[in-house]
Amino acid sequence: MDVRDLLELSSIPGIGPARLRALLNYFADPHSVLIASPKDLVRVEGISRTLALAIARHISDGKFVDGQLSRLNRCNGTVLTLWDEAYPPLLKAIYDPPVLLFARGIIRTQDAFAIALVGTRKASAYGLGVAEKFSRELASLGITIVSGLARGIDSAAHAGALKSGGRTIAVLGSGVDVIYPPENRKLAERIASDGLILSEFPMGAKPEMGNFPRRNRIISGVTLGTVIVESAEEGGAMITARTALDQDREVFAVPGPITEKRSSGVHRLIRDGRAKLVTSVDDILAELEVPLAPLLKDRPAQEMAARPQVHLSLFEQKLYDLLTAEPIHIDALAERSGMTTSDALVHLLGLEFKNLVRQLQGKTFVREG
Repeated sequence: MDVRDLLELSSIPGIGPARLRALLNYFADPHSVLIASPKDLVRVEGISRTLALAIARHISDGKFVDGQLSRLNRCNGTVLTLWDEAYPPLLKAIYDPPVLLFARGIIRTQDAFAIALVGTRKASAYGLGVAEKFSRELASLGITIVSGLARGIDSAAHAGALKSGGRTIAVLGSGVDVIYPPENRKLAERIASDGLILSEFPMGAKPEMGNFPRRNRIISGVTLGTVIVESAEEGGAMITARTALDQDREVFAVPGPITEKRSSGVHRLIRDGRAKLVTSVDDILAELEVPLAPLLKDRPAQEMAARPQVHLSLFEQKLYDLLTAEPIHIDALAERSGMTTSDALVHLLGLEFKNLVRQLQGKTFVREG
């Protein structure tokens, strides 16, 4: 497919992804669409006489296409078509893949082993900690982490992957050269350098509200499964959960405090049986064991044994997963775990009896051994 003709065709008002695919399915190539008569164009499902006339009367001076390619070149980007070998295979399999995909960064075959982590922009310390931890642990296994570069959970997910030296993909609701929110520009540059930035929107496109639901279907579409860390019932991450389910992909949900509104959407997904409850990375790996098998077949035994070889309650495991060799104050542990301080102390005492946790001065705790 000729990229210039595809870009030109996509610039005509009224031609969205669905109509573009319909036109290309009917005609041999985009050039044939551009030179077709209104009589032939209206034979395509979804093409009205008004739109057919707009296509037939469209006269190109080449400025739009030249501008797009120039902007791509300035940011070392590229444009993929649905027929390119480098086009993400998981995305190609959904029912409404974008015909054009703009990209900045490195495209790798390992991205077939990708998991999305998304959630609220107004995340709690607990949510941010879980997102960063899950992302870091998954990325360290060679799994590509996908998110939307938004504030909150998305940013923590990208940062966790980069912290582990792993790979991450940001899918935007704007052009790949328009970074939103602005404070994530440095993060975006790191992702473009070591990972990949994707968008179906043309260069220079602003992050308009209507773009994000379309963006979300790509986040779920390029992945084997989507993890929702924190989301209210009306949150954008719930749209990503729905698109993942529509695409027959796995959906995972991390539970939060029952009194926390920003976890109400997550709890509804679990209650309705639309998402699998997960409290650790191992829960995710167990569900995706078959598609991830080529990647994890040589996983070192010591990584498989990350969980202690003693029985832990759900609350003990949650606290144990939050602890590291660096001292953490009880108040921080309580907030991140969603427990009260008194409940957290009780479960930490249980971990101390099992020689898994050590209490230091000032009500701080570290993982033992």
